[in-house]
Amino acid sequence: MTTDSAPRWRRLEPDERREQIFACAAELFGERPYAEVSTSDIAARAGVARGLINHYFGTKRELYLAVIRRAMTVPHFAVELLPEGSLEKRTHAAVDWFLNMVTKQGKMWLAAIAPEGIGRDAEVEQILAEADRESADRVLEAVGIAPDNKHWDELNALIRAYGGMVKAAGREWLVRGALNRDQVHALLSKSLHTLVAEVFPAVQNETTPP
Repeated sequence: MTTDSAPRWRRLEPDERREQIFACAAELFGERPYAEVSTSDIAARAGVARGLINHYFGTKRELYLAVIRRAMTVPHFAVELLPEGSLEKRTHAAVDWFLNMVTKQGKMWLAAIAPEGIGRDAEVEQILAEADRESADRVLEAVGIAPDNKHWDELNALIRAYGGMVKAAGREWLVRGALNRDQVHALLSKSLHTLVAEVFPAVQNETTPP
């Protein structure tokens, strides 16, 4: 084993070590197709023995699925971070949080919305569908929709449809460079505000915007 490929051990707590491996895997899966990333590559990037990856995550596939799930799911804490205030203020902050997250994840988010190298995979598609639904739940919470709303499923579907535009806008920004971040923010925040303030009431047969 050469000096370059030898694990660079640093003393970390188990949770920190696990997160370090996860972050390195996310970087590599964002940089290369799935088939071109090995557990040895991940171990070298993380500076750990390959067996530690199996210990924490199982197989490469299991780690890949976990990376996709996290990349595509809006976490609960994101809602808690939003400021109090008007719908406009909260939608603006929610989109800002999302764009910061996408920027931080770099290429992994793009790889997750169009998985390559693993082929058509029912389990990946199921994870993406579950992530879309769960993320839509978080958006509904963020804009003040009560969980017992009888139209929750329809509103969730509307947010998932909006999510298709979010992904398309992300590609225009990050891949094609046709839009900059400010333009994407304006598109997504104003569209979300309009969706909640005007479309939601129509779906719920309400006359007063939330």
